[in-house]
Amino acid sequence: MTADVSAPALLADLGATNVRFGLAGAGGITAVALMRCADHESLQAAITAYLAQIRPPVLPKRAAIAIACPVLDDRVEMTNLPWAFSISELRAQFGFDRLEVVNDFLAVALAVPHLQAGDVVQVGGGAPIQGEAIAILGPGTGLGVSSLVPMHGRWRALPGEGGHVTMAPANDREAAVLAHLRRRFAHVSAERVISGMGLVNLYESLAAIDGVDDAPMRAPHEVSEAALGGSDPHCAEAVQMFCAMLGTVAGNHALTVGARGGVYIGGGIVPRLLDTFLQSDFRQRFDHKGRLSDFVQPIPCYVITTKLPALLGLRSVLEDPQP
Repeated sequence: MTADVSAPALLADLGATNVRFGLAGAGGITAVALMRCADHESLQAAITAYLAQIRPPVLPKRAAIAIACPVLDDRVEMTNLPWAFSISELRAQFGFDRLEVVNDFLAVALAVPHLQAGDVVQVGGGAPIQGEAIAILGPGTGLGVSSLVPMHGRWRALPGEGGHVTMAPANDREAAVLAHLRRRFAHVSAERVISGMGLVNLYESLAAIDGVDDAPMRAPHEVSEAALGGSDPHCAEAVQMFCAMLGTVAGNHALTVGARGGVYIGGGIVPRLLDTFLQSDFRQRFDHKGRLSDFVQPIPCYVITTKLPALLGLRSVLEDPQP
């Protein structure tokens, strides 16, 4: 059966904390809604609630879902949320003629060619080299990583789990933090320090290293708020270390893929810390690559400030002919 491409298509960007829905049609992306995952027992329940909320005149027959975990086969299990589903069963339940499920940062990568000047803020570097590879990463509940490479006159997005690479320290203070975290986690990945939970891990580790036994328990937003408000020096240091470590990982990713087309930073955390981020050691750490510093210094970095990058990418997924 051929999907009805004239009817609006369902788009869903599913993270570990929130799911953002929208409808893609001739008028662009409409009926955007944000729902908390904790308010629903499953993805199926969240989709049902969204459709009941917007009451579209015609139910979508096509759908594209971006999800914060690897998509390897029909069974999908999220990394940081106890949701799981079968792609084929989901398609049958909602009567979709076409259903695409992709990694969330693959969707963000596919959005990059569609971003406008007002959708990003540049952080150092020069002009991007057209037709060269692009690196994408972004901290939220986890740390998403992807890449874009040119192929036969178009862009191909490469999914990956680069957020789970082993984190390396760049100075003695970071080495002490990572040593402290290794006593808690069998593997200290980049995501353990560059994410929402990473902010908390950094804050708690810094306080413990400095012998503060009565440091208050904080949620990720409380760490960033205390840092921005200047009320807690360990929160402030955690945010600064977070930005610097992101610079290390972003520079590593740029070297790995040869990202002379630019590095794009998505996710929900950095835009909320934008002023602090722009004054942080992010760019200095990104550029500090020893003998390859001259390679990375011209590479422009961009913070994605639009709230709909994954939905833009999902729309482009459905615009491609079905394989």
